[in-house]
Amino acid sequence: MPAMTVNDRPVSFDMDPETPLLWALRDAANLAGTKYGCGVGDCGACMVLVDGEALRSCLVTIAEAEGRYITTIEGLSRDRSHPVQQALVAEQAIQCGFCTPGIAIAAASLIRRNPDPSEEDIREAIPNLCRCGVYPRLIAAVQRAGRVTRRRETISAAPAPGIDPADAARAVPAMSAGGEAEAESGGAEE
Repeated sequence: MPAMTVNDRPVSFDMDPETPLLWALRDAANLAGTKYGCGVGDCGACMVLVDGEALRSCLVTIAEAEGRYITTIEGLSRDRSHPVQQALVAEQAIQCGFCTPGIAIAAASLIRRNPDPSEEDIREAIPNLCRCGVYPRLIAAVQRAGRVTRRRETISAAPAPGIDPADAARAVPAMSAGGEAEAESGGAEE
């Protein structure tokens, strides 16, 4: 049984050692943030960190991952506070969200190695495909994450998951808590 550390927890998979890491993570570990895209290593939707390096999990077997440290999008930060996650939201570099976990993983790997990446560095380190075409905003987001990492900037972020909607609306005034906010303002706009 191949054993490894996934998101700081030791795990072993009672599966065929030639099983792609992608399927072990999704099916056996229930870490569905790692997406199946093309299955042949072209799209990057299945990107995970393997010993800190962004790799396509559809191309890595669990036998090859044995003894290594794996980080999925769920393990990047429990509360979405990683600078890359915050910058992707702040720069509106997320559309449908399918490719986002792989992009965030690739960007986190880059920022760890190079917290001041050029556009060329970003294009080279993040080859992920995005149907929605967020590429210009993605470059801005990764550069912003680098500035946050270097402590040149902070991001006024959205509330952490699990926050009460009313508290979220108070913390981020542009957010609405649903009917409650409309009731306070006297109903719909005329």
